Amino acid sequence: MVAYDEDLADRIREIVQAEAGLTEKRMFGGLAFLINGNMAASASSKGGLLLRVDPADTPGLLQQPEAARFQMRGREMDGWLRVDPAGLATKPQLESWVSRGVSYARTLPAK
Repeated sequence: MVAYDEDLADRIREIVQAEAGLTEKRMFGGLAFLINGNMAASASSKGGLLLRVDPADTPGLLQQPEAARFQMRGREMDGWLRVDPAGLATKPQLESWVSRGVSYARTLPAK
């Protein structure tokens, strides 16, 4: 049984497939797309997108109705967002979110 939205994973893969340093890995119960070992985006096991962004951008991004802070073990964390499926319906919507994650992952030291 697959624990994440395979269609969303395929849509993300289509966007990031040409990125240098791209790998895929099961993480947080979903399928994560990593750039040089740093997670950029993930098809979440809870539906929608799990996204890594610059922590300083978190407050502004939370103004988008489809975005919420990701919670890990009951803690909300800046720099990690959950994007509701309604905010990912079109290719431009998904590209906008995924490109933020890829851009931020590129700023981090390779693992």
